[in-house]
Amino acid sequence: MPSSTPLIGPIMADIPGQEVTAEDRELLSHPLVGGVILFTRNYHDPAQLAALCKDILAIKSAPRLLLAVDHEGGRVQRFRVGFTRVPAMATLGRLYLEDAARARVEAQGWGATIGRELASYGIDLPFAPVLDVDTGMSQIIGDRAFSGDPEIVIELARAVAAGLRSQGIASTGKHFPGHGNVVADSHLELPIDRRPLQDLAALDLLPFKRLIEDGIESLMMAHVRYSAFDTTPASLSRKWIMTFLRRKLGFRGAVICDDLSMNGAAVVGGLEDRARLALSAGCDMLPVCNDRPGCAALLDALKDIKPRPSSSQRLRKLYRKEIAS
Repeated sequence: MPSSTPLIGPIMADIPGQEVTAEDRELLSHPLVGGVILFTRNYHDPAQLAALCKDILAIKSAPRLLLAVDHEGGRVQRFRVGFTRVPAMATLGRLYLEDAARARVEAQGWGATIGRELASYGIDLPFAPVLDVDTGMSQIIGDRAFSGDPEIVIELARAVAAGLRSQGIASTGKHFPGHGNVVADSHLELPIDRRPLQDLAALDLLPFKRLIEDGIESLMMAHVRYSAFDTTPASLSRKWIMTFLRRKLGFRGAVICDDLSMNGAAVVGGLEDRARLALSAGCDMLPVCNDRPGCAALLDALKDIKPRPSSSQRLRKLYRKEIAS
């Protein structure tokens, strides 16, 4: 990347309301802020969302802010009124058992719907599809997963990704290396998966491996400790990200940490400790959500950090593409 090309900052921030305030504008203008994640609280109706996204995207240029939202369908769909209600992905998994071809068609259609609707507001990423395998243990995953069969997860995730891609939208597979076999909710505490790596490889890792081979553009890490492989949570682990994901699996896309404000990341210390560890581990983008004072203090604490050219190269591939109508 030429030295004159502006770099994308590693922090993905949020805003508290339905319009951009002067305080929001100041924080989002910070050179370390490269993205914004939207939530249900940021949405009132389509006209308001269009104005909000336009204002956010006008704050920076070359590069502009990367705009994301958790929009998987089912329980995790931040915008509802005025948007198509997308079913939980487990419904597609059940359909697959009855009619695999129809399930693939429907999955691609839902991916296209998500991509088309989000792109029309200027949003880049839906943070989907979920690649976790549902073993029946994790309620926080549950019906967000396509299936308990990794081969069905692979087929349907590929179809959703194809639908997103048809609308110029990149995919974010989550939560690497697999969140489906733990009981604890990583929003509240650090889940621990004690299975040996070979068990993960035989089940949870299969969808990630196949989608990486397909060229998936980004992956989100899990705030889960896989104690047989590394005592550090995967989201903050250089062993998981650089040694296993990058070198062993050959992943070349962007690595997105799960929200650093979640308690699953708190075992390593405060926000600054978490952020520095995530960056050192190889994460390209660090969401910091629902904690405006903490995010502002973090940006000040990281004043010695500079955006990385390698991360910027990967993150640039996540901006939505213009698709001729």
